[in-house]
Amino acid sequence: MSLHRRPLRVLAMPVALAVSAAVAACSPGDSEARVEPPPAPPTDVAGFCAALHKELPETVGGLARTRTEPESDLTASWGGSAIVLRCGIAKPPRMLDPKQEGVHVNDVAWLLEKTGDGGFRFTTGMRLAYTEVRVDKEHATDAGMLVGLSTAIAATVPEGIASY
Repeated sequence: MSLHRRPLRVLAMPVALAVSAAVAACSPGDSEARVEPPPAPPTDVAGFCAALHKELPETVGGLARTRTEPESDLTASWGGSAIVLRCGIAKPPRMLDPKQEGVHVNDVAWLLEKTGDGGFRFTTGMRLAYTEVRVDKEHATDAGMLVGLSTAIAATVPEGIASY
């Protein structure tokens, strides 16, 4: 991800995101979501993720927070599997590509990746723990959902380059 800031106009563009079957298998109306936590991150990263977990908003994109199965400080979901967060993931290979699209929201840099089904995945950059957010197509009308998530990340995950 390049270090320059991209215009915030990206927030207003329609963004369709997908939840992969490996990450979530419940529909948005369910009371819980199956979210596979990332492999155990380093201790310091796990600590940042635990702090983030406590600060995450109760609603994102108008959807209420739901329980994840298995329960983990590394995962969260809203609206069943409509919006899924995983903290402590490994550095995405595309993070090294300076031509990748990105946006800054509330002092948090996000990598935008198109997924195979035409959706997107958002991954934080320039933080000591990488956090991934996936949103299903039905609930992804713009990137405004990143506002509350970015506020929580900025408050709990220090700036820097993760070493994993």
